[in-house]
Amino acid sequence: MSAVAGEGGARRGFSIGPFTPLFACLGLLVVWQIGAMLLATDSIPTALEALRAVPDVLGSRDGLVNILDSIRRMAIGLSAAVVVSIPLGLVMGRLRAVAAFFNPILMVIYPVPKAALMPIIMLWLGVGDLSKTLVIFLAVTLPIIYHAFEGAKAVEEKMIWSGMAMGMSRVEILARIVLPAALPEILAGCRTGLVLALITMVTSEMIARKSGTGNILFNALDMGQYDTVFAMIIVIGALGIVLDAAFDRLRRLLVAWAETRQDIPLSFT
Repeated sequence: MSAVAGEGGARRGFSIGPFTPLFACLGLLVVWQIGAMLLATDSIPTALEALRAVPDVLGSRDGLVNILDSIRRMAIGLSAAVVVSIPLGLVMGRLRAVAAFFNPILMVIYPVPKAALMPIIMLWLGVGDLSKTLVIFLAVTLPIIYHAFEGAKAVEEKMIWSGMAMGMSRVEILARIVLPAALPEILAGCRTGLVLALITMVTSEMIARKSGTGNILFNALDMGQYDTVFAMIIVIGALGIVLDAAFDRLRRLLVAWAETRQDIPLSFT
């Protein structure tokens, strides 16, 4: 009993305060500043030089237009993936025949790096928004499908039987029983998809250089403006932090009744 109490007390003692992420970012900037000063090379500006270039990126009209273009593509690709993936994942979780049909297809498509598909997609659709949005869509779909599948599969059978006893159709059972019960798991998948959408957005824009944050990065790199390159990396990182924090706040509002999840929404694909 005392050992369990001690373990619980240790877990309570190791809490994450509201300023912990800020201190982590400040520590990273300090390490960056010291490392850049020790290396003393033009290709690695100091953290202060990169931070001073951030207002130049955000203050210029072209910079803001490119960033907003990126956010628009990411929002469209992520929204399309949510609309397609959640119903498919829920149906796969409840019907084995559907899962058996789609699972091999998804397992073949997902391991392929989405950046490797960009040249083919560009040949078909050009270098405009449609090709980049499609790549974002493809990158985001499987995490959401997987979490929706797991959430639907975990729904207790007695809840399904209760719905059937009340005369609900299969569509009504999915919408009124399975979807609410699987919502915490679905939102965890959407959170992972949000980060993947940001990563894929930048990658696609670096390959198909027409507009967006990736375009700013490569243009600055071509002209030797290394402070702008690192400033853009800071902007992208800050955008990811803000979007993830906003989504986590939304998740807490939608599923306040669910058990708190300690997810790390990162992907190393």
